[in-house]
Amino acid sequence: MSKWIDICATSDLQADSGVCALVEGKQIAIFYMPIGNKIYAIDNYDPFGKVHVLSRGLVGDIKGEAMVSSPLYKQHFSLETGQCFEDESVKNDTYAIRIENNRVEISLEG
Repeated sequence: MSKWIDICATSDLQADSGVCALVEGKQIAIFYMPIGNKIYAIDNYDPFGKVHVLSRGLVGDIKGEAMVSSPLYKQHFSLETGQCFEDESVKNDTYAIRIENNRVEISLEG
């Protein structure tokens, strides 16, 4: 059973954009896509630039898969799996996330 952690109100989310939340010492990039009412959580760390910036990246899709483009060197990461599209050896952690009663909740458990 997952431990859900309340992190913010849905009104704190930015449509088609990212926000960063500090959850139990981890920086998590959260992306809300109103079309399809999708929400994603991925580690905010850019392994190429070695800084926490993915929440500031551009969102879109590659072949129908939701992704974020790093604002530094422009690598693309799947918002569903964390896999880098350009380098299959690189993958960021992703997290279960949901909206309950107008609150955003995340589980850091794998």
